[in-house]
Amino acid sequence: MKKLCLIKRYKLYIWLIPIFLLLNLLGDVVEGAGHFPQRAVNELWLVCYLTVANYRLFEYALPGMSWKRWFESFLQVLLYCFIYSLGFFLWRSLGVTLHIYTVLDKTMSIPERIGGLTGYSIGSVVIFGITRHIFNYVKLKQSSQQLQIESQQAELNYLKSQTNPHFLFNTLNNIYSLARDKSDLAPESILRLSKILRYMLYETSAPYTAIEQELRIIDDYIALEKLRYDESLQVNFSHDLEDSRQGVPPLLLVPLVENAFKHGVSETRDRPRVNIFLSVKNRILLFTVENSTGDPVDDNKVKENIGLSNLRRQLALLYTDYSLDIRPGDFMFTAVLKINLNSHV
Repeated sequence: MKKLCLIKRYKLYIWLIPIFLLLNLLGDVVEGAGHFPQRAVNELWLVCYLTVANYRLFEYALPGMSWKRWFESFLQVLLYCFIYSLGFFLWRSLGVTLHIYTVLDKTMSIPERIGGLTGYSIGSVVIFGITRHIFNYVKLKQSSQQLQIESQQAELNYLKSQTNPHFLFNTLNNIYSLARDKSDLAPESILRLSKILRYMLYETSAPYTAIEQELRIIDDYIALEKLRYDESLQVNFSHDLEDSRQGVPPLLLVPLVENAFKHGVSETRDRPRVNIFLSVKNRILLFTVENSTGDPVDDNKVKENIGLSNLRRQLALLYTDYSLDIRPGDFMFTAVLKINLNSHV
């Protein structure tokens, strides 16, 4: 269905012609007036005039009136008083001359006819004015919603533009460490980085990606991180998915995994480990990342880095039903993300 905000304004008045015509004809039917075909033609002739007059009044005359231009505004008022009274009567007379308008009541005097037509025109001003007000209100509301959507999308794109370079920067640091040590694992790390870059270039522009794609990128990232450590690092990555083709925003889960390695494993001197579990059942996504830390926790306050801060804001823009629970503990850090995938905005 075409959005109201895209409708040309003049079309509103064209659509009001049959509506106003139908209202008047229904009034004639209720009053039991005869000569229905002639009355229909008469009403159409009058409504066409009033539609043009109301269009000029509401779209040009009224917006241009102001107290600063009181004299011009006063002249405009006098002009439209003439248009809706004597001018309307002259239009009716033109229809009679052209044999378009049929005089059905020949007993009325000219002043009575002018008075009746003036009342008729005032009724049209009220109906057209109310309809125009409703139209403007709905149009303004739709425009406001569209601006809000565009603003949120721009913010989401900005957050992604921050997250992707941040993620890439950390990965390059890992490869730099291997290259500096002249490790034979450097070429393999570059190969895995190329896979991640390919994904970031060609997949992250879409609003959704399949969960299986997200799993692959997490696997590649874990493999890339494991190249830096010896066999003392323990990584357990498991998942339970009803449908691996369900859609999620690309790279939404990676910041939690990245955080586990950068701020957890890298600071653990004895038996570093990471446990990752992903499940999706009944459209409820549960993602748990648990990693070792180097020191016992001082308090329950966590200073979130750019990755976690951006993730929270992205979740707020993307979903209405979600939770991100950060649980610091002694020598252990746990992040639990729960999303109702049906609550996507």
